Amino acid sequence: MSEPDWLTWARELQAIAQTGSAFTRDPYDRQRYEALRVLASRIMEARTGIAAGRFDALFAAERGYATPKVGVRGAVFDAQGRLLLVREVVDDGRWTLPGGWAESNLTAAENVVKEVREESGYEVRVRKLAAVWDRGRQGHPPGLFSVYRFFFICDLIGGDARPSLETSEVGWFAEDDLPADLSVNRVLPRQLRRMFAHARDDGLPTEFD
Repeated sequence: MSEPDWLTWARELQAIAQTGSAFTRDPYDRQRYEALRVLASRIMEARTGIAAGRFDALFAAERGYATPKVGVRGAVFDAQGRLLLVREVVDDGRWTLPGGWAESNLTAAENVVKEVREESGYEVRVRKLAAVWDRGRQGHPPGLFSVYRFFFICDLIGGDARPSLETSEVGWFAEDDLPADLSVNRVLPRQLRRMFAHARDDGLPTEFD
């Protein structure tokens, strides 16, 4: 499943408007970039039925050079080879790998260790970077912004299962017993299968795109 062309075009218009507004010193050019941002919002409204003002507020809040957003996901395995999943409270209430948006002043690996601890209660050690996937190329439902996600294979080193403000359940799952209600906005079944493959074979190269 690929994202629709109109979404790609709207994102590109928004990115041009954001970057142009960040660097131009000409007030007339700034007005033109703002008009492009509004046009991107109107495209989103026409295709989704959501008021353009909501999109324009989100787009206007983006500042500086437009770049993809970065998220991290931790594929944690226990001694039995089971995969750790958490049930999200926000959005759809479905199962996913622990993770979230990367925070400043932490490396990607440090971010995933923090996210696993906060969402599941477990302490982990990062073993390898398994994949860097563009969300829009992987078959997720369409999203507003361009996103890169870093998927890390992690080993369990301590802690206990502990849900958080962001998660309602913590569970371990075998490869042939994954839950049907996955949060496909965050992770896809075939991505989980690739995590099992990487956990079994550290020699597999990092996947990308």
